[in-house]
Amino acid sequence: MPSNKYLRTAAATGCLALATGLTACGGSSSADSTGGKGGGEKVVTVYSADGLKGDKGDGWYDKVFADFTKKTGIEVKYVEGGSGEMVQRAVREKTNTQADVLITLPPFIQQADGKGLLQAYTPQGAEKVNGANKSSDGKWTSVVNNYFGFVYNKKELRSAPKTWEELLDAKYKGKIQYSTPGVAGDGTAVLIKSMHDFGGKEPAMEYLKKLQANNVGPSSSTSKLAPKTDKGEILVANGDVQMNFAQSKSMPNLGIWFPAKEGGKPTTFSLPYAAGLVAKAPHTENGRKLLDHLLGEDAQKLVSGVGGGFPARTDVKPTDANAVELTQLMAGVEVFEPDWADLDENLTGYVDAWKSATGS
Repeated sequence: MPSNKYLRTAAATGCLALATGLTACGGSSSADSTGGKGGGEKVVTVYSADGLKGDKGDGWYDKVFADFTKKTGIEVKYVEGGSGEMVQRAVREKTNTQADVLITLPPFIQQADGKGLLQAYTPQGAEKVNGANKSSDGKWTSVVNNYFGFVYNKKELRSAPKTWEELLDAKYKGKIQYSTPGVAGDGTAVLIKSMHDFGGKEPAMEYLKKLQANNVGPSSSTSKLAPKTDKGEILVANGDVQMNFAQSKSMPNLGIWFPAKEGGKPTTFSLPYAAGLVAKAPHTENGRKLLDHLLGEDAQKLVSGVGGGFPARTDVKPTDANAVELTQLMAGVEVFEPDWADLDENLTGYVDAWKSATGS
C-alpha cells in the first residue's frame, strides 16, 4: 500500500465498528435571557451533513429526534447540506449564532474546530467511542461511524467495477459523477482516497484529470447521486456506506463497491458523522441533552437496523440483519487512516489542485 506525507496508513481488513440529508427547517435565531445557555426555550437547532434523515421520514435522525422530543419536550429544528456548506454557514453566522449542534464529516469537523465554531463538551457515553473518532479536547465526538464508498447501477452493469482505471473507459463517458470536493464531505473523500491509492497528490490529480472526460460535472450534494445511479441516468457515483446502504432498501438497482488501484486491494477509510456543541449556541443546555441522547445506548442500537450504519460506541454490537449484511460488505476491504491533521492544514491547497487539474 502506498505511503506518503499526505496520508498515514493504518490498515485493517474487514474492519467494522458498526457505525450516520437535509430538508431545511426554520431555525430559532435569538438567544434567550440566560445568555445563550438555552434554559428556557424548548428547541434545539441542528446543522448536519446529509445522509441520516430518511426521504420518507424513516431515517435514523427521524427516529432518534422523535424519541428525544418525546422524552424531553424539546423540538429539534433541522438544517442539512454538504459538510463544507454547513461549516461555511456556521462561519457566516458566527456573530449571530443560529445552530446549537453541528454534525459533519472529517475533515470539516476539524475545520469547524479550527475556526472557533465549537465549544468543549463530552457527551455521556463518549468514553465508549474509539479515540480516533473523537477529539482529545472534547470539541467533537462521532455519533455514527461510517465508511467511504462508491455506488453503481446493478441492472446496467453485470458486476461492479473493480479499479479506478476501469472508470476511464469510454463506456462511462457522461455516466460518472462525484460530489464536489471542498463542499461535500464525500466529495472531499474522493481526493483523500485517490491520494492514498495513487501514492500522493500529483499522481491522484493526474488520474482525476483523465477521469474528468467521463465526469458529468459537480454536485453539491452526494445524496442526490444515488437516485440518479439507481435510475440509470449515471452508472457510477461516489457516496458512503451508511447513506447508500439505507438508500438501497428503496433503490433496487443500487450496489456498493470500493475502487482499488490496478494491482492493489480495494480500500476505504472511516468517515464518521462527528458532532460538536456550537460555541455561543442559543440553546447550549438543550444541545448538550441532544448529544447525550445521540450517544445513548438506545439511539446507538438503532444505527444499523434503522440507519444502515455503524454505531460509534464500541460496546454496542448489533446482530440485526443489516449489521450482518454490512459485515459481509466490508469483508476484504482494507481500511486506512488518513492524516487528518495534514488534511485540516492543507485541504484548501488540495481542493485548489483538484480545481486546476479538472478545470472545475
